[in-house]
Amino acid sequence: MEPQELELFSTKQLISELMRRRSFLGVIVHSEEEERGQEWSEVRMFKMHFNKNLDSTSAGRLLQTVAERINLDLC
Repeated sequence: MEPQELELFSTKQLISELMRRRSFLGVIVHSEEEERGQEWSEVRMFKMHFNKNLDSTSAGRLLQTVAERINLDLC
């Protein structure tokens, strides 16, 4: 799929597509508001999605691992 094709779909549609795929094993975190700007001017609220391939404990462990990796890369 070309990047230009993805622009035709909303965030909600893209998330729904990933959530229905049995091959998807991951967590999606996205801003509640669909903002196209690069700068954050205020506090943002986020939503998290994971499908039936993960339970909430596994999703939490995955996010913790990602957070630890980000912290290592920043040091």
